[in-house]
Amino acid sequence: MEKKMKVGMYYNNKDVRVEEMPIPKINSKELLVKVIASGICGSDVMEWYRIKKAPLVLGHEISGEVVKAGKHVQEYKKGDRVFVSHHVPCNTCKYCLDDKHTACHTLHTTNYYPGGFAQFLRVPQINVDRGVYKLPESMSFDEGTFIEPLACVYRGQRKMGLKQGESVLVLGSGISGLLHINLAKASGAGRIVATDISQYRLEKALQFGADQAINSKDYKVEKFDKIILCTGAKPAIEQALQSVDKGGAIEFFAPANQDVQVTIPVNDFWRNEVKVMTSYGAGPKDLQTAIDLIVNKRVNVNDMITHKLKLEEIAAGFKLVAEAKESVKVIIHPNE
Repeated sequence: MEKKMKVGMYYNNKDVRVEEMPIPKINSKELLVKVIASGICGSDVMEWYRIKKAPLVLGHEISGEVVKAGKHVQEYKKGDRVFVSHHVPCNTCKYCLDDKHTACHTLHTTNYYPGGFAQFLRVPQINVDRGVYKLPESMSFDEGTFIEPLACVYRGQRKMGLKQGESVLVLGSGISGLLHINLAKASGAGRIVATDISQYRLEKALQFGADQAINSKDYKVEKFDKIILCTGAKPAIEQALQSVDKGGAIEFFAPANQDVQVTIPVNDFWRNEVKVMTSYGAGPKDLQTAIDLIVNKRVNVNDMITHKLKLEEIAAGFKLVAEAKESVKVIIHPNE
């Protein structure tokens, strides 16, 4: 008789059910990982995108413990505390060789099974080979859930070339915005201004390093060297386009809301050498750097955790993240 496990099955933002499915079987080159902690990402509640593949088990910010290693797996053993990256690159295509790992076709087509909101994960061979990182002894499982989102944030700032002393405008102060603020502060950025429509999140922005936090509706245009869009709202995008200084850069860190179209002032940006760019995901060295940042307490992730919930409470967790009111980081503990 097959052994069963519990999973959080996503149907839509208001319908996430605790269901049962078989514990995955692994082959000789795979791992079975017990999920200890799994963060709910803002992208998990991007319903217009997620619902296309529903029902499915989401979750890609996990930490856990190896409970079974295939006989041909040499680097990991039962009992190892690990973070597992869900998407992994090939490391040999032209994109990977040019440090554009997140454009790699392999990265976009790899994943573990069934998803992070499950009691156990099957880690495929390719992920075992290049997507498993042992957690340092001093790092908790909850801290491990920040490795992937912080790696994405680090890559975004690395790509846009954020320098010490530069002014930064972060539009949107959810978890990604707060990580950007905290990392920019740790990296020696100059004045950091945050915006949001939530007073709760504005207060959090100040807590994590913003010099000023302004309600998006009250924001008056001023110029910044670097602008990071952590929201896909059209008004915020328009504010970004108006606020970039000469020689500055705008980074679309969050995707735009569905069907959003904006007009870019091409001639003004051409004359003033303004860069408009995007940043998606994280590469291997970004993940390793994120681990180092957390271990060395350069980024304060623990204080960003507002809710720790059991798998049976996952529907409430999704509601918290989707409503974006008084929550920052919501973590699910599937095996409690």
